[in-house]
Amino acid sequence: MTPSTSVSSHSASALSRRGFMVLGGIGMCGALAACGGKDSADDEGTGPLRGTVTMWSSFTQGPRADWMKKMAEEFHKKNPDVTVKIEQFSWSEFNTKWTTGLTAGQVPDISTALPNNVVEMINSEALVPLDKVIDSIGRDRFPKPALAEGQSDGKSYSVPIYSHAQVMWYRKDVLSSKGLSVPTTWEELAKAAKAVGKSDSLYGLSVPLGTGDMLGARYLNFYVRSAGQRLLKDDGTANLTSEAALSGIKYWTDLYKSVSPEGSLDYAVLDQATLFYQGKTAFDFNSGFHISGVAKDSPNLVDSIAAAPLPRMKASDPANYPAEVSNVPLVVWEASKVKREAKAFLEFLFTKDKYIEFLHSVPGGMLPVLNDISKDPSYVGNETIKKYSDSIKVIQDQVGVGSAIGMEKGPLAQAGVLTSQGLIEKMYHSIIIDKTDIETAAKDCEKKLNDAFKAAGASIK
Repeated sequence: MTPSTSVSSHSASALSRRGFMVLGGIGMCGALAACGGKDSADDEGTGPLRGTVTMWSSFTQGPRADWMKKMAEEFHKKNPDVTVKIEQFSWSEFNTKWTTGLTAGQVPDISTALPNNVVEMINSEALVPLDKVIDSIGRDRFPKPALAEGQSDGKSYSVPIYSHAQVMWYRKDVLSSKGLSVPTTWEELAKAAKAVGKSDSLYGLSVPLGTGDMLGARYLNFYVRSAGQRLLKDDGTANLTSEAALSGIKYWTDLYKSVSPEGSLDYAVLDQATLFYQGKTAFDFNSGFHISGVAKDSPNLVDSIAAAPLPRMKASDPANYPAEVSNVPLVVWEASKVKREAKAFLEFLFTKDKYIEFLHSVPGGMLPVLNDISKDPSYVGNETIKKYSDSIKVIQDQVGVGSAIGMEKGPLAQAGVLTSQGLIEKMYHSIIIDKTDIETAAKDCEKKLNDAFKAAGASIK
């Protein structure tokens, strides 16, 4: 899945455990206030499980939100002295919630997270190790790179629950009506998008650059990764001024001006996805969640969408290169007074039939992180998964080679900064709104990123 670098070997340099976390100014004193200065988890107790487990869940969409509530109820039936309270927050809300909550000592017992969140949480000493849970589920069932994203000093602080990868989605009917082939290179994509054009009813594609999200960084990362580079240099500093990065910035700026809705300058993830769901873009970049989104908003288009590998520099380049993959994890918080109960609930979610039910709540959107489940007849027999098997294979192939942005060589503090500060998105705003030339804007953004990396305690050679 992701590169097979052993993350534990990065523990000293990647996760410095010092200073203040950029996202909320969280200092170690804030982490200790939340944790009560405890040494971790040997004080969890024995005997029957009991207490109230609070879970912060960013699984807010209907089917999987319903599944999580159902699991809480079933766990309570199995353990009558335990109540699981589910509190829902969008991913963007969660990011603010946990950073401010850690300072105030108001965090949950268990939560969903994103890989880049986990890096910062480990750095703040906010989580407990989950190796015993992983071993109980079956360590060899998980891809090692997926586990590695949550490891430090030889310990695992997160348990991935599903994977997905970014690929290129396209409208088969639009391409057919325009006499276009599926693009394989960035040049071909630009030509095809411009051939579709720009109107209120249909855009070639949308270039989302809202400063409250990370899509500007995501799209630039696609381009830079296809050139064999990363948004980080080998010394840990930002890479925005290389030839490939500058070319990518120019590429997306040009497409924003030529084929994208003007309002996409402020788009976040849902704004961007909704355009494709409603049939208003011919091309888009996302995961298998597009399948259910289109089915809900435009059922007449369910036979008109398909996924293809991300564009590459040359058609002769490998079809799958290491771009963006998300192994979405669950974590248990150090401040919890019911750690044992929280861990038991986490493990309960991986019960085979229940886990497959979870995956089927958004079929194709969430791919199994357990190797055996991905081949299980009761999983692959789902009608939607069978219908979109070719597109899901494209996503699965990409899962096999990618990683989270900035985590290509293990969990780094820089990764969270790249995707949470809006600095790359603000760079695009400077270019498009203020007419700053691309090289000047890129140099300025690169400096701001490097300053933010240092403030986050990142290790820079």
